[in-house]
Amino acid sequence: MRDFITGSTADLSVSLGDLRLKNPIMPASGTFSEDLSDVFDLDVLGAHVLKTIMHDTRAGNPTPRVCDMQSGMLNAIGIPSKGFAYFRDEMLPYWSAYRAPLVVSISAHSLDDFARLCAEVSLPGVAAIEANISCPNIEADGKAFAMRPDTTEQVMTRLRAETDLPLWAKLTPNTGEPVDVARAAQAAGADALVVANTVLGMSIDITTRTPRLGNVMGGMSGPAIKPIALRMTYQCAQACDIPVIGCGGISTLEDVLEFLIAGARAVQVGTATFQSPTTMARLVSELGAWMDTNNIRSVDEIIGTVQAPEAGVFE
Repeated sequence: MRDFITGSTADLSVSLGDLRLKNPIMPASGTFSEDLSDVFDLDVLGAHVLKTIMHDTRAGNPTPRVCDMQSGMLNAIGIPSKGFAYFRDEMLPYWSAYRAPLVVSISAHSLDDFARLCAEVSLPGVAAIEANISCPNIEADGKAFAMRPDTTEQVMTRLRAETDLPLWAKLTPNTGEPVDVARAAQAAGADALVVANTVLGMSIDITTRTPRLGNVMGGMSGPAIKPIALRMTYQCAQACDIPVIGCGGISTLEDVLEFLIAGARAVQVGTATFQSPTTMARLVSELGAWMDTNNIRSVDEIIGTVQAPEAGVFE
């Protein structure tokens, strides 16, 4: 197991509402598992974000589920899940042994199912709930909850009523109303925004003339979507009062710093972990070393320091 302790004297800790993290680096949901404990000490991370769970077992989408792209990957995993009971009986005891706060990502296809699962996962050992509202809503013709402000407010209001835990809303970039959606999530009681999920895309095999994913379309992640996620992070941080967690294409220290400067209070790392399992631990180490070199004592000195004109940035 590689050791990433840096000995930095800088204060890397950040606050996400009432939740205090010892550093701003955490995994993106769906890209993190206990297998990484063989590679580095998972307690070096600011938080642990688990793969999205649904109440019942779910097989996921047909194969192939992943295809490589020039600057990232497309995936259509389909949120395979072993269900709530497996999380409660197997996953929660395992992750509760770590010191890093545990963030549980949940999703459902209807308001009632979402609310029920939110209540069920509000258990001792869970530090926060991340609501993956980028999931299709069968009550709105299959459109994701986070596509529109009204459905965002509906689902977050229901979830807020079911838990006293910190509640994060994971937003989608596949909307033309990102700021309105973010404001709706905040108005409905979200404690933080995760910005953002994958960008809907498609790839075709020109030899067979068939889609390269079994589900035809899938989510694009990796470096290609970083400018989109960074723009959304900046917009949401400017428009909202609750913390923003940046997510999308982060793999280098420069990426982390860009998101923090844009206004994110923390970041999530996803696709980069598949390419190099030690990416998150390396970023924690590099952030501390960079702060020491630049005589920056606290991450708060970095957050939201972008120098940009105020006009024309929200819509």
